[in-house]
Amino acid sequence: MSLRPFRDIKRKSTKVISVGKVKVGGDNPISVQSMTNTLTTDVKATINQINAIHEEGADLVRVSCPDESSSKALKEIVKHVDIPIIADIHFHYKRAIEAAEYGASCLRINPGNIGDVKKVKDVLRAAKENNCSVRIGVNAGSLEKDILEKFKEPCPEALVESALRNIKILEDQEFFNFKISVKSSDVFLSIAAYRQLSNLTNYPLHLGITEAGGFISGSVKSSIGIGSLLLDGIGDTIRISLSDDPIKEVKIGNEILKSLGLRNRGVKIISCPSCARQGFEVIETVKTLEERLSHIKTPITLSIIGCVVNGPGEAAMTDVGITGGKKGNNMLYISGVQKEKIFTEEMISKVIDEVEKKAAELENN
Repeated sequence: MSLRPFRDIKRKSTKVISVGKVKVGGDNPISVQSMTNTLTTDVKATINQINAIHEEGADLVRVSCPDESSSKALKEIVKHVDIPIIADIHFHYKRAIEAAEYGASCLRINPGNIGDVKKVKDVLRAAKENNCSVRIGVNAGSLEKDILEKFKEPCPEALVESALRNIKILEDQEFFNFKISVKSSDVFLSIAAYRQLSNLTNYPLHLGITEAGGFISGSVKSSIGIGSLLLDGIGDTIRISLSDDPIKEVKIGNEILKSLGLRNRGVKIISCPSCARQGFEVIETVKTLEERLSHIKTPITLSIIGCVVNGPGEAAMTDVGITGGKKGNNMLYISGVQKEKIFTEEMISKVIDEVEKKAAELENN
């Protein structure tokens, strides 16, 4: 049983590109990505983090290549991961060429920062020869000098002009396998820039609020900014930029998509904030179930409600539900129907059993 969104989001149909085995754009699922924060030259640590990010539910992972030893490390890294790698390149065009040759599936570049057209041609030639896509990464903090002088400060029009300039550079070289981002740490600036760009181009857009901050503030800013654009039907791939563990970026990214009905993966928990009416410790129960059900990848809805005020109504709309009762007698619901009363001390193990059973049932159908 799944909750149908009250409002179905109509996504803009964009050009489809390939980032390794992942299709981005068109009606393909909106992909979630994160970025490693290990030293890329520490191959073992980087591989371990990439695999952890992938296991959490990321579709793409970006890796910084600031020097030759980092880009060359990709050759070994890609042998031990099963997720497309995006090489993050700034300024030095040779790093981009090396990354393409050593297994990157995408190059994050700003063509205007690479230098003359010949260097850009060399990068794009390497990308074509190695079936490597490109992300044009425009950022409010690193706009071209002449554009910044023209507009006096970062503004939506400045970001869009930079994006269009860089799009033309790639198009002039007959390179079309690319996506674009116009990021800022300011939510309003980012939203306005993406909306303007979406009206002017049909290439897939990578959404993000750059340098969003720590876990709480960054998650809130990203949810508002990215969520607003997704509600407009804008966006083909997203990254939550947090000063925190990259795994948390993936968690938040997937939760944003799940909350908008744009992606279903794993257990979606509907739970109350708890109050004096609760029949069991809701907050601790939810924390425990989030952790112990994290291995479930099948889309399942689970309601955990502490009392009968909203419990039966929520349980009627979820695959598995628990409603708190008096003296530890809680009601278990399966597919919206009352099944049995269970005591608080056995509740968590019972819920896990029922969710796993439901997941197996759905996988076999």
